[in-house]
Amino acid sequence: MKTLLITIFSIATLSSLQAQDFNKQLSTARTAYSGKKLEEARFAMQQMLQELDIMAGKDILKMLPAKMDALNANAAHDNVSGASGFAGIIIHRDYGAGEKMAEVDIIGNSPMLSSINALLALPFIANNANQKVIKLEGYKALLNINKDSETSKVTYEIQLPLNSSLITLKAPNATEDEIKKFASTIPVGQLAKTLQ
Repeated sequence: MKTLLITIFSIATLSSLQAQDFNKQLSTARTAYSGKKLEEARFAMQQMLQELDIMAGKDILKMLPAKMDALNANAAHDNVSGASGFAGIIIHRDYGAGEKMAEVDIIGNSPMLSSINALLALPFIANNANQKVIKLEGYKALLNINKDSETSKVTYEIQLPLNSSLITLKAPNATEDEIKKFASTIPVGQLAKTLQ
């Protein structure tokens, strides 16, 4: 525990993160640890790591394109949230308005990763009437084709696993070619280096 606390403190010092909540949680963790209140120290460290995830998420938002084809990003709707435990950080940005919209969600430690990676590893299963394996900057992604049984409306969704994160692109009123064009604007290689 002491080594972990020193490592986290060193990372904080070296990277000169100035987030007030981060420093507050670090101080709380150190005080609790010194007072042998291990549960409080652990909780403060979890809060501190969550704050780090949110700060990283805001940096990732800066990497996402300002436009997807003709759709402008709605920066006012950008959202980064974190959760300890089940899933990690959740990053959201949407584009366009009205009928023409697209949205990108990046989920760290997504529970969907193993099933999507399994489908991508077995392309004879994934390549069917409802799914296709495609590539984005050399990375395999799953293009889901959803047809509403009542209205016969077809919608598309692309799911791209990168390291321990899942990038999902949805564009409800786009064609297959349009959603692929939108996906091509996402800096996948740059995100792969950042999403570790």
